[in-house]
Amino acid sequence: MKFGETFKEYLHGDHEWFLDKFSHVEYKRLKKVLKSCRTCKALHDSDEKTEQIDDEENPTLSQFCQCQSCPACDQMFFTELMREATDIAGCFSSRVRHLLHLHVATGMQRYILRLQQCFKNDQQAWVQEGQMLMEYITMNAIAIRKILKKYDKVHSSVNGKNFKSKMRAEHLELLQSPWLIELGAFSLNFNGTDGGAFIQFSGSFACDLNTTEPVIILMLPHSIKLEYNLTCGICLETVFNPYALSCGHLFCKSCACSAASVMIFQGLKATSPDSKCPICREAGVYANAVRMLELDLLIKRRCKDYWKERLVAERAEMVKQSKQYWESQTKYVIGY
Repeated sequence: MKFGETFKEYLHGDHEWFLDKFSHVEYKRLKKVLKSCRTCKALHDSDEKTEQIDDEENPTLSQFCQCQSCPACDQMFFTELMREATDIAGCFSSRVRHLLHLHVATGMQRYILRLQQCFKNDQQAWVQEGQMLMEYITMNAIAIRKILKKYDKVHSSVNGKNFKSKMRAEHLELLQSPWLIELGAFSLNFNGTDGGAFIQFSGSFACDLNTTEPVIILMLPHSIKLEYNLTCGICLETVFNPYALSCGHLFCKSCACSAASVMIFQGLKATSPDSKCPICREAGVYANAVRMLELDLLIKRRCKDYWKERLVAERAEMVKQSKQYWESQTKYVIGY
């Protein structure tokens, strides 16, 4: 079965009620845009004989004889696809954030949820929604990849690949979202610490935190395998109290604060807009950093001794920094 038919069945399948609330790739409409591209079709028809002659005389010439852009397609195609990718990323992150907030709720809300579970257990619904979100992000990511590949094939160009690079630069690469890592950690936390299955998601999830390179592996539907390294790029240890910067890189909170020249108790929100990621050197990536609560909970359960050791060390450093900060503020106010 072709992907277009598979995607249509997915949109109008058992979870149609769920998908109606979300944006999705208009795969069929974008495909029609490519089919109705008369400009490129005429160009290929007129140049077909010329290309055959050139290929015979100089085989490498055909690599440079490409239709690099098509105004008839590009104006609608890439603008529409970028809008859809932005909406999909926004819908996915907001829904996952809401779902995980229910699971790792704190304070009064946590007690209210526990009380509600005495009368109605919502965990089955949480897991079902997590499964549907996994399939939602996977299917749309595949749709974007397929339609961009088709664009390059129709136009004999690399604009589709360039567009993927642009999406990555604007942090719209769906399968690189930190919320996908959080959803995977959410699944592993539900499966328990002893390896026993509580409720299985549509994909398979695994993590190995006891090696020199700790990783979390997500086996998503349609044979998509994603592997995320959980090593902090600064201290080179397993991330503790992890944060994902807007660029996608993971760091311990204390390490990220140190790199941005702020104190731990101030948090990443206090960083300067000019602060850069220690790895990719992109500026302005701290303001919208994502706190990885599910990932931190996973590490806490799987590596208890390591997590406690890091917690003690971070608290000691926080107390030390707080003391130095307030001493300096006092000297500034008093004058000595």
